[in-house]
Formats: sequence, C-alpha cells, structure tokens
Amino acid sequence: MFTISLPLLFFLIVSPSSSQPTEFFFSGFKHLIDPNNLTLADEAEIEKNGVLRLTNHTHFLQGHTFYSSPFRFKNSTDGRAFSFSTTFVFGIVPDLISGDDFAFTITPSKNLKASSGQYLGMLNAADPGNLSNHLVGIEFDTVQNLEFKDIDDNHVGIDINSLVSNASVAAGYYRQGSSTKQNLSLKSGKPIQAWIDYDSIDNVINVTIAPSSKRPTTPILSFHVDLSPFLNEFMYVGFSASTGQLASSHYVLGWSFKINRQAQTLDLSSLPSFSRPPKKHTALTVGMSVSSANLVLIVLSVAIYFMIKMKNVDVVEDWELEIGPQRYTYHELKQANDGFSDKTFLGQGGFGRVYKGTLKHSKPDVAVKRVSHESKQGLREFMSEISSLGRLRHRNLVQLLGWCRRRGDLLLVYDFMANGSLDKFLFDNPKTILNWDHRFRIVKGTTRVVGTLGYLAPELFKTGKATTSSDVYAFGALLLEVACERRPVEHKALPEEMVLVDWVWEARKDGFICSNDMPALRPSMRQIVLYLDGEAELPENLRPPAAFDGNAEEALMLHDSLV
Repeated sequence: MFTISLPLLFFLIVSPSSSQPTEFFFSGFKHLIDPNNLTLADEAEIEKNGVLRLTNHTHFLQGHTFYSSPFRFKNSTDGRAFSFSTTFVFGIVPDLISGDDFAFTITPSKNLKASSGQYLGMLNAADPGNLSNHLVGIEFDTVQNLEFKDIDDNHVGIDINSLVSNASVAAGYYRQGSSTKQNLSLKSGKPIQAWIDYDSIDNVINVTIAPSSKRPTTPILSFHVDLSPFLNEFMYVGFSASTGQLASSHYVLGWSFKINRQAQTLDLSSLPSFSRPPKKHTALTVGMSVSSANLVLIVLSVAIYFMIKMKNVDVVEDWELEIGPQRYTYHELKQANDGFSDKTFLGQGGFGRVYKGTLKHSKPDVAVKRVSHESKQGLREFMSEISSLGRLRHRNLVQLLGWCRRRGDLLLVYDFMANGSLDKFLFDNPKTILNWDHRFRIVKGTTRVVGTLGYLAPELFKTGKATTSSDVYAFGALLLEVACERRPVEHKALPEEMVLVDWVWEARKDGFICSNDMPALRPSMRQIVLYLDGEAELPENLRPPAAFDGNAEEALMLHDSLV
C-alpha cells in the first residue's frame, strides 16, 4: 500500500496492484485538491463554505453525490463481499414541515433512474424494488410512507434492492454506559453524525447515530445479512436525497470511507456549518401567547392545505400511459361541470351518474360519466371500456373523447348528445315514438355493445373472456331491447320477467327472433347482417336459455346436427 500525501482536507489510499481506491477522507468539501473526485448530479452543489448541499427548499427535487471512482467490494476469487466502514456528518433543515428523505447509497452506477419524493432519489414508481438493482441504502427518513411500510416519520432503515426496509428503527442513540435509548430528531436542523459498518465475518450491518462526534458503543440498528449476493464486484458510494410535496434542505459536512478497516474519524468541531433555522427569543407575555396561537393556526392551515393538495393529485401509473384516448386531469373535468353540481346532472347511466360539461379549450359540450363508488364495475372493467370504446368510430355510437382516474373516481368523457341517447326513445313514455323503419336502421348500424349486465353472454361469467361470439350475444340483446322497448334487465320486474332474454323466451311465438346462449350455435356478425338485409333465412332450430351447461363438446355436436 502507499499513501498520496495531501492536506488534511482530503486524502486517498489506493492499492498499487489494482489502482482501485480503498479509502478517502473529506473534512469539508472546500478547496478540493481534485474536484473530479466527486460527481455531483441534479440539485447537488458545494456551497462557498465547503458544505455539500444535496437539495434545497424546492418541492420535488433530488440530489446525488458519488465518489467518482468505483470501489472493489468483492473478492474476485470467491465472490465474498469485503468489510467496509463509513462515517459522515449530515443535517436536515425542514421548510416548516420536513419533507422526504436522505440516504447513504451503494450502487452499480452513478446514473440512477430515480424519482423524487418517497423514492429517495434511489428508485422510481416503475421499479420500487428489484433483485437486479444491486442497491444497498441506509435511509434517514423524515416522512412516514405507508406504501413502503415506514414505521414512523423519524426513522433509520436498511434498504436492500427495495424501498421497503429490511430493518428499521426509530431514530435515537445510546449514551456511553447507558441502556436507555435517547430520542434524536433527524429534522432538528442540527448536525448529526452517522457510522455505518459492515462486518463480512459476522455478516452484519451496524448503524449508529449521535448528535456529536462521540460515538456510542451500542448501534441503534443491526441487521444480519450476507451482502455478497447483492453487491457487484465494483460499486460506487455516495448520497441521495429528495423532496416531494414537502421540502427540506439536506446537507453533508464531512465524509470518510474505508474498505476492510475502520474509516477515519471526523471531528465535528473542525467541519463547516450549514444555515440553521433562526432562533427567536420572545418575552413571556400575552403577545407571545397570541403569536404562538397564530403559529399553530398557520401550521394547521398549511398542513390541511397540503393534505387537500396531495389528495387531489392525479397519480399516473406506467400502464395508464399505454391506454388511449386522451387522459384528462380530474381538475379539468371538475371545472367543466361546475364541480359535478346538480344543475349539470343529465341522468343515471348504466353504472354511474352523467353530467354535462364544457372543457376550457373545447367549444362543443361534453358528457362526463362518473362511475359510482357503489358500482360493481371495477378498475379492470373501466379500463376495458376505455380500450374498447376508444377505438370505435361510428355515426350511431357516441364518441369517447377521453378519460380520467383519480383515487376512487373513474370518469369517461363523451361527445354530448343534444337529442339524448337511444334509451330516451324507448323507455319511460317517450315523447316521440320511433317507427319500425327507424328502429331497423339503428339496429343495422350498431355492431358492438360494451359493458353492461344484460348484454353479457352467459359464458363470460364462467370464463371472464370476451369473444366474437359473446359480442353476437350482446347484439342480440340489443335487438330485443329495440324491438320490445324493454331494458335488458328490469330490476323492478318480477323475477321471471327481470332478464329480457328469458322473458322473450317464455313469451315467444313461432318465428320470433331470439338470442342463443350456446356460443357455438350463434351466427357470425356477417350472417346477422345478411339476416337483417333479408339475404339469408333465419335458423329454425333454437334452444331456450340455460339449455347449454358450458360443455364445448355438446355445443359442437348440436351445431353439427343442425348443419
């Protein structure tokens, strides 16, 4: 081994055989001998006094700093991870209410595909945890995120390949000779020193923190793990920090690291300092009480404001980006219909309420269907309707313009039909009665029905899989609906008359057109068009509902016998 002689500010030890660094020491970051020894990314910067700042009080930021050269973390012969040790002094200065996290990280790359907010600048929504990440992080977290099973809003956690901590503990430390844990606020705005050690003999990570440079003998967190499977041979070490809806400034004052030995100690008194929240000394008067009360009201107001703001945030998952057509924001649609007010209410749809609205940058009116929370139609069916209707273009079908999903609210945006929909001319004593010629023209122009109970073929309840045959069944239900002026399901009717298809079978006479719940016996849509155009004879042999028990072989035998 040999030593490069540098000022006390920084030194580096390398192995002559590999030219790989094994140790470094930063007592502040001012006047670095070689600025290239550190890689700063995103919002990270070194302030004039030598403090490394990762983020500031701006929302949704992330900052990264890495030692520029990778370290050899594993024995190339047997693949065993080396022991390592690091110590650093950090500070988290909150902006009224502390926001998000700071972490020491070991990664295979300095270029992290990461997001801000709860993702710590280490991972992202598409990859919150994966065995191929080869990532080890020690998080110092000031926000409780239930998505990642955080224990509280002031904890230390060990994260391996995931943002769900393998082990975590409320932040604190043990004084010398005491078994009583002392609480320590990570967001106090004061310097905190951390020591992280991995012992490759005992396979354990120990994390210790304290408000001074006097290291406690008892770690605050220990986790037994062999890091060999999770580390590559060469890895980078550094820091990651992020802000979200709430913001904090994250600082590092000094940093020491070493492979296979104890890292050199840092003296807190010799390190630069960062700006702390100003202290205000006020006399114990009535005026102070009033100021305190006002401060509490301000804090509560700010907290409520952010809670409401966070509640209304549209969360877009990756798979939603693949769904067409246009995705509107919830705010746009809420504004379009005056907050879903009663004066814009048009009526009750198949599975939700429908409102009339006007979009800000669109002249024609739109209809917004808001799926009710009581509806049995879930997200899966909702997305199915979007993907189906978004591809349909027909003069007799209302055009789906776009959609929106926010928390429990599911919304569809259609062209507004000034004359109303087909059901207005069929049900509830319509003002205008459609003649048969008009009904027949409508039927000939509609070839697909999507989504509502009564149009669903019986086999869909068993297989959950839509086919061209189930589309034919749905079209048959629509034929009966137009011909009989009855909805496919009448909830107020007698049980034997509730389902339109069943009711027609009970009341049928010779030559009456009916639906068939045997998929193999249903005609194709091309045959249906031929029937409607009078170019083909209707089949004579029909079977009533429930005659088919789902056996495909039986259906085929019946089909062959009819042919």
